[in-house]
Amino acid sequence: MSDWSRDDLLAHRVRAQQLDRDAGGTVADTAVLDLGVQDTGPPGAARWALAVRGLPDPPDDDLVTAWTLRGAPHTYRRADLAGVAAATWPWSEADAAKRIFDGARPLKAAGIPVLEALEHVGAQMRDIAGEPTVKGAMSGALRDRLPEPYLRYCRPCDAVHAYEQTFRLAALHAGLVLQPGTSPPVLEQTGVDPAAAVPERLDVVRAYLRLTGPATPKQVAAFVDSTVAEVKRHWPEDVEPVEVAGEQRWVLAGTEPPDRARTTRLLTPFDPYLQVRDRDLLVPDRPVKELWPVLGRPGALLVDGEVAGTWRPSTKGGRLILAVTRWRPFDAAAVEAQAEKMATARGLRPGGVDLV
Repeated sequence: MSDWSRDDLLAHRVRAQQLDRDAGGTVADTAVLDLGVQDTGPPGAARWALAVRGLPDPPDDDLVTAWTLRGAPHTYRRADLAGVAAATWPWSEADAAKRIFDGARPLKAAGIPVLEALEHVGAQMRDIAGEPTVKGAMSGALRDRLPEPYLRYCRPCDAVHAYEQTFRLAALHAGLVLQPGTSPPVLEQTGVDPAAAVPERLDVVRAYLRLTGPATPKQVAAFVDSTVAEVKRHWPEDVEPVEVAGEQRWVLAGTEPPDRARTTRLLTPFDPYLQVRDRDLLVPDRPVKELWPVLGRPGALLVDGEVAGTWRPSTKGGRLILAVTRWRPFDAAAVEAQAEKMATARGLRPGGVDLV
């Protein structure tokens, strides 16, 4: 079993996620789209994650966003959508129950299998969405169609809804994706076949190991919102054990750590590089809550694979201003250049970087 240093691990993640690529990327060869890019946070978060990986202006028709892992909106290649629907569908009844959290309890009490419930909700959503449908309208229509075990009282809304994770995980299985740029979200039909086979590169366990390894089954389970036992049942055969900081982890066979890349990148709060489940290893000298608070996550300033600080945006008079909290030294000019690109991507004028 070979030893990987922390530097090896970070270098591998930067290279695997193409954060060392300045330009020339295509939708087809942008690796993070295999696992999906979470589109949560500031406007255009997923597109910025692609831009910092050398894909600054992908064609709109080539991408699609859907609720998948953890019920979060993720952006994928449109051409992969059928495979993504199959890859992100729960593996088993136990896995489905884990993924919908408290929504599983009333279903079990009523003797309704969770997978069967997800299929039923998906069928209802497909029937409702004959045309693009706002989430609230979809929720109201489902409330009138679903029996009590599928529904809960929502105190903030003072209304009855379908359980949120059940609603979200059933949507893509119903062929529904999120219409770009809509808030509240609008669901639209794509006609995707959820029974498609899963291409090897879209397998979520393999993709996590390829892009974010070396990793353990526990870390992958936390990322997927599944159980460790379930992930172990889907653990690839072609993996090799390595030791990282005294812990045994696994990588896909033949993976070797590259040299450390020299890059400066502004990452949005839910960028794939920050979706790791070994947070204390990524920021060993800071409390993890500084980068991953319960509410209001900041973005991260990444310098040569290390988190060199955090940033928060503000706008004034059509200008984007970034307040950067420095954790370690960095090249201010490189950060300014990234900030200018981010402003342009958001249709704003650069407003500079304020160090705090």
